[in-house]
Amino acid sequence: MLQQVNGHNLGSDGQAREYLREDLQEFLDGEVLLYQLDDLTRVNPVTLETVLRCLQARYMADRFCTNAGCTLVALNPFKPIPQLYSPELMREYHAAPQPQKLKPHVFTVGEQTYRNVKSLIEPVNQSIVVSGESGAGKTWTSRCLMKFYAVVAASPASWETHKIAERIEQRILNSNPVMEAFGNACTLRNNNSSRFGKFIQLQLNRAQQMTGAAVQTYLLEKTRVACQASSERNFHIFYQICKGASEDERLQWHLPEGAAFSWLPNPERSLEEDCFEVTREAMLHLGIDTPTQNNIFKVRRKAAPFVFGRDDGQPLS
Repeated sequence: MLQQVNGHNLGSDGQAREYLREDLQEFLDGEVLLYQLDDLTRVNPVTLETVLRCLQARYMADRFCTNAGCTLVALNPFKPIPQLYSPELMREYHAAPQPQKLKPHVFTVGEQTYRNVKSLIEPVNQSIVVSGESGAGKTWTSRCLMKFYAVVAASPASWETHKIAERIEQRILNSNPVMEAFGNACTLRNNNSSRFGKFIQLQLNRAQQMTGAAVQTYLLEKTRVACQASSERNFHIFYQICKGASEDERLQWHLPEGAAFSWLPNPERSLEEDCFEVTREAMLHLGIDTPTQNNIFKVRRKAAPFVFGRDDGQPLS
């Protein structure tokens, strides 16, 4: 029995492989510029090599988002792209009659889910799954989506609802430094790797205006407190405390200046995420006052005394 693939009648597995190689070479050598293919469903034949070559060509052309049917493949640019997630671009995708006809972007996905809610008589919850390996950019993508919804779900006609949306937006964005300080760590592949799962729920009223938000975390990698792989670090918050605590706080928390701590490896690495003031300021915006913050840091020290133990294994207090 003969099979037909890409217009070829195949009589054996050997012939099938040969025709596939021919089609593959024809596709790669063809006139179609790979970086112009903004949807992987247009790749023919669909093989691992053709998909990766297409993504590579788009990456080299600074086109970091590519559709794959209803899925978006977003590559981490590993360099600053100032206009890639700008407020102006958010408004462009929100105002577009057909945002799917614009260049592939995470804002396309965000706008489509927002319109799905608006177009239904009885609103149905919409979900976006952001997945990928360590360093793929999940945390950043989630942050950009939250920012997008905070911008588009504010009513420009009402000053009160606009201020509410701004306040919710700020609280959402301020939750990120806190969650990242207590739940992220420097790993071999990523300086700011999330060591937990995160479910973020944005709440809208019937006018599709943002009224609240809820964040649930799960599967925190608790073992990292006591055990880190070679060349990796503990959670950011411990390094922030050691590097950013004031002289009075050091005396209060029994943290001698310049001391080395046995379960805080690689403290010499200087990371953007080591800023203690950013975490404390974000906690203030979330309603966690300074006395409560101090109690939290005291509890973390007393609950895990070995984390702040000296190299000889003896606790500091």
